[in-house]
Amino acid sequence: MDKHKRLINLVYSNSKYLGKHIVIIGGKIYSAENGKSASKLLGKLIKQHPDEIPTITYIPKADALILFLF
Repeated sequence: MDKHKRLINLVYSNSKYLGKHIVIIGGKIYSAENGKSASKLLGKLIKQHPDEIPTITYIPKADALILFLF
């Protein structure tokens, strides 16, 4: 689990992942430009790593504003 946390920290600290969808599985980081390609990528990766649970997230661009509605 320690390696997984380091990969997550790497994703959030690296600017090349801004504005992309990220999948972490099998000790590797995969990125996709949009939701449709991320969905296809996830399908492929789950077939390659059937016993692992992926971490999936979107890293917003630096100037993005995220609003929560309650």
